[in-house]
Amino acid sequence: MPRRAATAALPLPDLVVLVLQGGGALGAFQAGVYEAMIDLGIELDWVAGISIGAVNAAIIAGNPRDAAVGKLREFWNGVSSAMPSLPVADNDWAREWAHMVAAGQVMAFGVPGFFTPRFPPPSFAERQTPEAVSFYDTKPLVETLDRLVDWDRVNNGKVRLSVGAVAVETGNFRYFDTKVDTIDARHVLASGALPPGLPPVEIDGTWYWDGGLVSNTPLEHVVDAAHEDMLVFQVDLFPARGDRPHDMEEAWSREKDIRFSSRTRRISDGLVRRRKEHQLIDRMLKKLPAEYAALPEVKAVRKMVDSKALNVVQLIHQPPKWQTGARDFEFSRSTMEVNWALGHEAVEAAMKDGHLLAESVAEGRSGSFALQANMLKPKIEPDIN
Repeated sequence: MPRRAATAALPLPDLVVLVLQGGGALGAFQAGVYEAMIDLGIELDWVAGISIGAVNAAIIAGNPRDAAVGKLREFWNGVSSAMPSLPVADNDWAREWAHMVAAGQVMAFGVPGFFTPRFPPPSFAERQTPEAVSFYDTKPLVETLDRLVDWDRVNNGKVRLSVGAVAVETGNFRYFDTKVDTIDARHVLASGALPPGLPPVEIDGTWYWDGGLVSNTPLEHVVDAAHEDMLVFQVDLFPARGDRPHDMEEAWSREKDIRFSSRTRRISDGLVRRRKEHQLIDRMLKKLPAEYAALPEVKAVRKMVDSKALNVVQLIHQPPKWQTGARDFEFSRSTMEVNWALGHEAVEAAMKDGHLLAESVAEGRSGSFALQANMLKPKIEPDIN
């Protein structure tokens, strides 16, 4: 029998996973999503993240469930403390102006508790060192994470943690996973070390950069590493769909959406399609006569087939019109609060039509339940009969 959340009208399978994409300041949206999930009593077994998603994931895995929201709030209040808010009129032009001013401040002065500009600048540093290949220093983030995250709980607690990074010299992508690795602040920094702004992180003699350079979503790792029926809450920070841009600011924003969402959509669509294909193969194998079922090649195919149910809830951040292509490095308090609230609202929208997802989970179907923060109508992809 599936587990059931404490207050949500939603049956939960054996494995409930939260997948968090990279996106800098937009990570406040993920914090709002998690807060809403906790309000609904949804228990997580696994959280996987890349870049800012790795930061949020570490805070979630490194604290008791009810305390994690407070720690997330402490982190996001801290990184948005340099510019709490700007008194602007309630219109898109004024908000965009304030938004750009806040982004410029980040570029000039960094983000409290996160990163600071290098002095002296990288051109004066010793060659082939992290200082020579990055404009900012992330030592403040180490102190922040060590204060907010119980690393013993991360590595020995109930919630599994995975964070993705890419090796600088080989280009090979790697997930650090508490099932096989001991994770600390270095692994989280490595996952978010986006060049040339942030420095590479050395782990066991290898330099690592931001995993988003290869893939901005950990969904593929989660699906490949799991062997149970699974419900995945996938939080995407860049929408695949959008209007034609009207000006350069909108073109910048739209380009960034396409660049970071395309890989996520390709991976999620491909995984759901593969699961459905495997279900069909599994049904066919069950109909084979005994003499054929015993053949070595048939047994090999059966081992390759993954017939477990996969349901993916996509919660997609839809930026307000005044948020430009700078929105992933704009850390003002007012914008942070907007993004946090949008994450909360996205989960509430999902639960309004939660019976659709509940039917899919209860029947063990493989599908996708896509939602966006602007309350677009949710949908579930039909099962293959």
